[in-house]
Amino acid sequence: MRSEAEVNRAVDLYADTVRRICMVRLKSYDDTEDIFQTVFLKYLLSSAVFESKEHEKAWFIRVTINACKDLLKSFFHKRTVSLDEAFPINAELTEDHREVLEAVLELPEKYKDVIYLHYYEGYTAVEISKLLNKNVNTVYTLLNRAKGLLRKVLGGDDIE
Repeated sequence: MRSEAEVNRAVDLYADTVRRICMVRLKSYDDTEDIFQTVFLKYLLSSAVFESKEHEKAWFIRVTINACKDLLKSFFHKRTVSLDEAFPINAELTEDHREVLEAVLELPEKYKDVIYLHYYEGYTAVEISKLLNKNVNTVYTLLNRAKGLLRKVLGGDDIE
C-alpha cells in the first residue's frame, strides 16, 4: 500500500488526465467521479513499481480506460437510466402522466421498488424476486397491493 504523500503526488500529476479520459469515454460527470475514485484507490492499493514517470502515466491511462470499459459493459450500467432521462424535470408531462407519477412516488418504498422494476425497467416478477431477494409470490402480492393503492388514489380500474 502506498503512502498518503505518494497518492497526493499522483493525484496532482494525473487527476486531469484521468478525468479527461473518463469524460470522453463516459460523457457523465457522476460516472467520471466514480471512475476517478476507483483509479486512485487501485493506485493506493497497488504494489506496482514504475520504471519512469512515463511508465506511471501509462499505467494510469490503461487503468482508467479499463475501468471505463468495465463500467460501460456492466449489467447495472446497461439496464438503468438516470432519473433525469426517465422523468425529465422540464419535459411537458400530460396531466395524467403527472398524476400517475406523483401517485407512484407517494407509494411506500416496498411498493415503489416493485412498481418501478416491473413497469419502468421491464422486469418480470421472477426477475424482481431474484433482484430483491424475495419470494416470487411475495413480489406478486406487492405488485397487486401497489396496483390497488394506485387504483384508490387515481380512482380507476384500468391500472395494468
